[in-house]
Amino acid sequence: MDHPAAHVPADIEKTAGLDVSSKSTSSENGSADRVAPIHVPPKLSKWNQRIEGLAGLEARGITRVLPEERQKASIIGYVQMALLWFSANISANNLAVGTLGPLLFGLGFLDSAMCAVFGIMVGSAVTAYMSIWGAQSGNRTMIVARYFMGYWPAKLACVLNMILMTGYGIIDCIIGGQILSAVSGGGMSILVGIVIVALVSWVVAAFGMAIFHVYERYAWIPQIIVLFILIGSAGPSFNAALPNAVEGGAVTAGRLSFFSLQLSVPVSWAAASSDFYVYYPESTKKSVVFLMTFTGLALSFCFVNLIGIGLASGAVTNATWDAASHVSSGALIVAGFDGLRGFGKFCGVIVALGVISNNIPGTYAAALGFQVLGRYGKMVPRYIWVCVVVMIYFVCAAAGRDHLYAIFQNFVALMGYWVMIFVSIVLEEHLIFRRGVSFDWTAWEDKKRLPVGLAALVAFLVGWVGAIVGMAQTWYIGPVAHNVGGIGADIGTWLGIAFSLVLFPPLRYVELKIVGR
Repeated sequence: MDHPAAHVPADIEKTAGLDVSSKSTSSENGSADRVAPIHVPPKLSKWNQRIEGLAGLEARGITRVLPEERQKASIIGYVQMALLWFSANISANNLAVGTLGPLLFGLGFLDSAMCAVFGIMVGSAVTAYMSIWGAQSGNRTMIVARYFMGYWPAKLACVLNMILMTGYGIIDCIIGGQILSAVSGGGMSILVGIVIVALVSWVVAAFGMAIFHVYERYAWIPQIIVLFILIGSAGPSFNAALPNAVEGGAVTAGRLSFFSLQLSVPVSWAAASSDFYVYYPESTKKSVVFLMTFTGLALSFCFVNLIGIGLASGAVTNATWDAASHVSSGALIVAGFDGLRGFGKFCGVIVALGVISNNIPGTYAAALGFQVLGRYGKMVPRYIWVCVVVMIYFVCAAAGRDHLYAIFQNFVALMGYWVMIFVSIVLEEHLIFRRGVSFDWTAWEDKKRLPVGLAALVAFLVGWVGAIVGMAQTWYIGPVAHNVGGIGADIGTWLGIAFSLVLFPPLRYVELKIVGR
């Protein structure tokens, strides 16, 4: 049977060019609002048509993929779901997160491993749940969000997701640059590595879904080979008996914070996970989507994080590794290959290039976000927004390349708060108010047929209040978080979830009674 990347169904938008004349904002219903025409210069339209006519370039933006435009079902296509997430996340940036257990939170090997595995399992399940909507609806994740949060409040989630995806682009570029610099013995600057990662990510993300799936189908193979080589080279120095470096309440605080951090990383894909399934047939079972997505995420994250914990445990007793860890997490990874000399450096280059697989999906999703924000964003082709996203994270990565640990500790956890609050609202709307009720996916751009979203907006904002009083970052510790473990622990995710879960149902009930949708 055909592979999903073998031929993504032809883009009907390739024949339309920059068609932004006065028409309904939704081509699938007659009740949508009329919009004023936007004049596009003929030369610009012709230039755009030439670019979108390139073989393999995906012209489609956020327009819903209709059932008749989908690919045929195939076993290989379903396996590709797992391969996509496995390939995207078996990367050095996720390995670096594992090192934070022993090096930042002072946890021993066993505590770090347990927090990592269970945090990853929970986070992967959340993202797997959010991925089920792509094939069902034919809509991107932030379009699906309109059915749960309302047309206008969903834009807030979209902006936050764009920040999140761009932030991970910054981290990927820095990690790749660090490793390439360490491999060269400092002869190559981190900036050069950042350029390489950004450039390849730009090319693949700009061409879109077909090239993207082909890339991810094979990119995991060299990665897993060199990571097993890393285990063989560095494994003897892993200290599986490493005890906790902290005592008493600090252990509890460290466990809770590291567990929450590990949960936040796979969860960060939740607001983009449906984007990559819109070409799958409408008949695709939700259970299959959930299982394949969960498998790809959980296996990849557990594998690389346990390696990262092993490297960090060795750095506690190995002076060479300890010195490397103070240079950068990338240098610590390269130090694990030291015994292999020249071949080890080659392996380090492969590991560095592996972050590209992680960077491409986020770049693709962030670019789509610009189109979700409004009709002016929608009229700009997706590939141009890809260029904008790449330029943003390239500049930020170049400026922040010496502060990776601070970015990890603060940015990743901070962004995890809003995703979990968002998913909590989606889950309650789905299970309480939409149980047994079908969605009208043709209304994806019709404000009059979508929820108003006031209940979701209030619950979302109040959930953020819970996150703020429970967060523990280097620059701020909330009043509730401060009392955990005596030194402060990050419980912002859990308070945010609790606040939104309690508040949303009664508000939504009132909203339905008054507004009716």
